[in-house]
Amino acid sequence: MLTIEGVVEDIKFRNESNTYTVAVLDTPDGKATIVGYIPIINIGETLRAEGEWVYHPSYGEQLEVNRVSIVVPSTVNGIEKYLSSGLIPFIGPKTAKKIVEKFGLDTLDIIQYNPERLKEIEGIGDKKLKRIVEAFREQGEVREIMIFLQQYGITPNYGMKIYKEYGKDTIKAISENPYKLSEDIIGIGFKTADKIAQNMGISRESPYRIEGGIRYTLNVYASNGHVYVPREELIKSAGRLLDVDEALIEDSLREMALKGAIQTLNYNEEIRIYYTPFHVAENNVSKKLVELSRVQMDNIDIDIDRAIEKIEREDNIRFANKQKEAIREAIKNGIIVITGGPGTGKTTIIKAIIKIFQEEGLKVSLAAPTGRAAKRMTETTGLEAKTIHRLLEYSYVEEGMAFGIDEDNPLDTDLLIIDEASMIDILLMNHLLKAIVPGTRLILVGDVDQLPSVGPGNVLKDIINSNAIKVVKLDEIFRQEEDSLIVVNAHKINKGEYPVLNKGKDFFFIRAREPGEIVNIIVELCRDRLPKYYGLDPINDIQVLTPMKKGEVGINSLNKHLQQVLNPKAKHKGEKQVGEEIYRVGDKVMQIKNNYSIEWEIVREGMVVEKGEGIFNGDFGKIVDIDEEDRIMKVVFDEEKEVEYSFNQLDELKLSYATTVHKSQGSEFPVVVMPIYWGPPMLLTRNLLYTAITRAKELIVLVGDENYLKRMVDNNRITKRYSSLDIKIKSVLSIF
Repeated sequence: MLTIEGVVEDIKFRNESNTYTVAVLDTPDGKATIVGYIPIINIGETLRAEGEWVYHPSYGEQLEVNRVSIVVPSTVNGIEKYLSSGLIPFIGPKTAKKIVEKFGLDTLDIIQYNPERLKEIEGIGDKKLKRIVEAFREQGEVREIMIFLQQYGITPNYGMKIYKEYGKDTIKAISENPYKLSEDIIGIGFKTADKIAQNMGISRESPYRIEGGIRYTLNVYASNGHVYVPREELIKSAGRLLDVDEALIEDSLREMALKGAIQTLNYNEEIRIYYTPFHVAENNVSKKLVELSRVQMDNIDIDIDRAIEKIEREDNIRFANKQKEAIREAIKNGIIVITGGPGTGKTTIIKAIIKIFQEEGLKVSLAAPTGRAAKRMTETTGLEAKTIHRLLEYSYVEEGMAFGIDEDNPLDTDLLIIDEASMIDILLMNHLLKAIVPGTRLILVGDVDQLPSVGPGNVLKDIINSNAIKVVKLDEIFRQEEDSLIVVNAHKINKGEYPVLNKGKDFFFIRAREPGEIVNIIVELCRDRLPKYYGLDPINDIQVLTPMKKGEVGINSLNKHLQQVLNPKAKHKGEKQVGEEIYRVGDKVMQIKNNYSIEWEIVREGMVVEKGEGIFNGDFGKIVDIDEEDRIMKVVFDEEKEVEYSFNQLDELKLSYATTVHKSQGSEFPVVVMPIYWGPPMLLTRNLLYTAITRAKELIVLVGDENYLKRMVDNNRITKRYSSLDIKIKSVLSIF
C-alpha cells in the first residue's frame, strides 16, 4: 500500500452519482493522477491518498485509491487555493487572496477560533462573516459524514440533503434508525433507506423496519392529501412495501398506538389510522370552529341595511341579494364562509365588510396562504395582507421553528379575513385557529371548486359539508363580468359544460395535435404574438401553466424552450448550472419548498428599509445577480424582497416560465397560456382545468387538442381524500 500527499490541482472527471473521480495532485515529487471513489474532493484541498499504482493504456500511471483523508493546508499557497476553491460562500479567489495576505499561516486558525477578525478585510461585514463561519464549520462535519454515508451507497447529492436535515447528529441519527431517512429526506424513499439498513445488518423483520414501512406508507398517503388511512388498506399497502407477514404489521400498529405515534378512530365499522398530529389537528379545529360559531356577537350595534345602502351610494355599486346576505352574516356571526367562483363579487364583499368594521373603530386583519395571494389581497382592498405564516410570526426559536402567535399570545384583532381558504391544510388551520380568541370574527373566503390544498386535509369543503358553520355561496355573475369569457367559461366548465371558444376577447383556443407543434406555438405566443399584440412583458405578464412536470408539454421541457427564447445566453449575463438546470440572470424562478429562516431585505434608494425572514413554496422571483466570486445568487421576490442564495441552496429554486397548475394556486396572472394534451386521467380533470382558467386575470390561451379539452370537462374525477373534519365538527356540535 502506497501513500502520497498533495494539493488537488485539477479534477479531470467526476461522476456525482457514484463519486468516481479522476484528479491531479501536486505532490513534492511532481504531478500524480489519482482515481477511485472519493466522497468529497475540491480543488485546493490537500489530500492524503492510499492505494496502488496501476497503468492505464491511454492515461498512463495512476494511483488507484482505496482510502483518502483531508490534510489541513500547511503553506500560504495551499491555504489560498483551499479558500478560493469554492467551498465557502462569499470567499472567491480575490477575497481568499486578501485574507491570506493579511493573516498568512494563521488564516485557518483565525477563521475557526477568532472569526471576528475577518471584518478587518474590506468587503466582509456581519452578514458575510456569519455565512463564512457557518460554511467553514460545516466543512469538517460534512467530510466525516460523507465518508460514513458513502460506505452505505449514499451519493454526495443525497448526503448533503441528509446533512442539512440532521447536521452534526447525522451519523448518530442514521446509525440508530436509517428508516427515518424515508420520512425526513425528499427523494429518499423507503427502498433506499431499506437498502442502507440491510447494508448495516438490520433484519427484514426488525421492529424498526416494520414501523419505518408503516410510517412511510402513512406519509405517502399524507402527501396525497389524506389525513387518515383505513386500517385494512394501510395493512395491505404496508404489506406490499415490506413483504412480510401481515401479523408483524398488526403488532407494530399496536406498538405505535401504545407509544402515541398513531391514533385510531372507529367510524361506521371502519377503523381509521391517523398520524397523531393530524388526529390532534382535526380534533382541535373541529372544537375551535364550533366554539367560534357559538359565540354571541354583540359588539356592533348598527343598522346593517342602512350601512349597506350607504356603501352602495358612496361606491356607486349595487349589491346582489347573496352579497347583502354575506355582509349581514359576517357582522352577526363569529365565523362565516363566503364561497363562489370568479366574477361573483367576493372582493367587493370583503371591501364592504372592511369599511363597516373600520367605521365602527374595530381592528381588521387580512391574510392568505401564499405571498402572491396576500399581495393581491393588499392591492384589491388597500389594506395590508400577510401570509398566514407571517401573521402568526412563524420563525426560528431555540427549539426549532415555532409560531410566535398562538393560544398563549393570540391575535390582537376584531376581524380576521382569510382569502384563498381552499389552500389551507389541516395543520395550518389548527395553528391559525389556536391564535384566535372567541369574540374575534373569522371570515373564510375561497372557491371550494378549485383544487384542494397541497397538504393533508379537505378543510374548506369539510367545513361547508358539516352544515354547522354559516356558509354563503355566491352564484350570480356580476353584470360587468358577463362579457368575460374567462368568467363565463369557468362557470360552464364547473357545471360540466363545454366552454365557448374563440368568440370573445379574453378566451382563445388554438388547435394543435402533436406535442412538438403545441410547444412551438406556446413559444411563439410568449415570445412574439402576445407581447406585440397586447403590449405585454413576456416574462412578467405571461405565465404558462401545465398539468404535468414530465413529457414534451411538461414544465421541465417548456422551461428549457422558453428560457432559450425569452432569456437567451449572453456574454453579459451570469449563469450557473445545477444538475440539468441552468440559472441565468433575468430568469423567472419559483421557490419550491418553504424556507422560514432565509433572510430578505427591501432596499430603496440604496437604503435597507425593511428586513424579514422566510420565502415560501410557490413564491415567484427573478434572478438579478450571480456572483461566482462570492458563490451566491441574488433573487428578488415580489419585485422588492432581495434574497441571497449560496450555490448549495439552489435546489430550493426552479425555473418558472412554466409551472404546474397545482403550484399556481393562490396566484393570479395577467395572461395564462396552457397546453391541452394527453396526460394521466388523475391530472386531466375538470377542477384542474377550472383552477387554471381562474388564474387568468385578462386573457387565457389554450393550445392543443380539443378532444382532450372535452375529456377534462367530462372528467369530474375528484380524488377521494380521507378526512373527517366534517364528522368531527358534527360530533362536537352534538355535545353543545
